[in-house]
Amino acid sequence: MTGLRGVMTRASRNALLAIVIGCLLFALLPPAHSQSSGHAVPLWQIDGRDNRIYLLGSVHMLRESDHPLPAVFYDAYDDADALVMELDVTSVDPVATQALVNELGMIKDGKQLDELLGATDYSAALSLADRANIPLAMLAGAEPWLAAVTIDVLMLTRLGFSPAYGVEMRFAELAANDGKAISGLETERQQLEMLDGLSAPAQRDLLLQTLAEGQDVDSAMNELIASWRNGETDEIESSLLQDIRQYPEIYQAILVRRNENWVGQIFELLDDPQNYLIIVGAMHLVGDDGLPALMEKKGLAVRQLRQSE
Repeated sequence: MTGLRGVMTRASRNALLAIVIGCLLFALLPPAHSQSSGHAVPLWQIDGRDNRIYLLGSVHMLRESDHPLPAVFYDAYDDADALVMELDVTSVDPVATQALVNELGMIKDGKQLDELLGATDYSAALSLADRANIPLAMLAGAEPWLAAVTIDVLMLTRLGFSPAYGVEMRFAELAANDGKAISGLETERQQLEMLDGLSAPAQRDLLLQTLAEGQDVDSAMNELIASWRNGETDEIESSLLQDIRQYPEIYQAILVRRNENWVGQIFELLDDPQNYLIIVGAMHLVGDDGLPALMEKKGLAVRQLRQSE
């Protein structure tokens, strides 16, 4: 989910078409996309009957030093007629967003965060927050899921990460300037209701895990971004999915059900004559439940692209 890096970035391969059809489509690809040299990137291509869809795995918050992005990202953007993201960031209204956060993320029955967590878990959260220099008291009125998201963004902001440098914002700005259509796979309300719908134990786990990761967030992000830039799907899967799979409810809500919903929307775009660049969190593109794997099950050919040296 755009803007909620900790949930989303801890956020598409398909079976082969007939050989003849595959060769014909391959011959029509721009040269920059068909080379086998260089290194892999978190970008996949699906060929429709009359169009192409690119699936780009994003890190929603990046640093200025993480730019420039790989050139092949821009090749895909140039070939696309329209941009699709998890959320259309160009349509976000800060006032409406704050009202939505207040509606869904603030405790309503007069209780506070310490009461929702219980004495033992709140004590653990306080200890972890102190080590990470997080003033947990400022989140006394927030539900655990909102506290987790706020803390994660705060820790990353301290290190120079910002949505302004994220992949979505970069290409949304380009698309707006170029007059390309921009749309989202889901709305802000859908994203926040998904988090608010987590059970109390799952929200507690999300908060405690986020605080625990604060001890080495700098080194963890450096490793993640290195794996992301080089399209190392095995590393992304082991570093991100392995952790979140320990919490089945969170894994199903944040990853599996959303991916299953997006697959139908993406599949419909393959009947369109336009080419699309679809940007979602990198976690959504790896593993058996990732979009490439789910698209493969629909009988489509998906291949990971490479960046020339």
